[in-house]
Amino acid sequence: MKISALILSLFVVLEHLGFFYLEMFLWTEKAGRKIFGNSREDAERTKVLAANQGLYNGFIAAGLIWGLVYPVAQIGYQIQLFFLVCVTIAGIYGGITVKKSILLIQGLPAFIGAVLVAFLLVAAT
Repeated sequence: MKISALILSLFVVLEHLGFFYLEMFLWTEKAGRKIFGNSREDAERTKVLAANQGLYNGFIAAGLIWGLVYPVAQIGYQIQLFFLVCVTIAGIYGGITVKKSILLIQGLPAFIGAVLVAFLLVAAT
């Protein structure tokens, strides 16, 4: 279970580092516009909002990394659990308001990771 929780947490980290990069640096580029389905005009008009969103995704990744490397396992699990629950909620909200695939791509891995980390936290107490 510990390995599965680690793998899912790392997967969510990589996802959010990718979102960070896409939204902060590629939003108005051809690749970024294609991924998000934006026209050049829409991308230019929304680039500040996307960069802000990207920054938050970077913070999510940083928080998860902090939890993964924290030297006291119990506290590290609590940190990971907090950020995984935040991602789960964001995935549910995005799935309802933007695109259903967000729920699967973002929400589901975070939810499963949160459940596994919660079990590790309970086992560590």
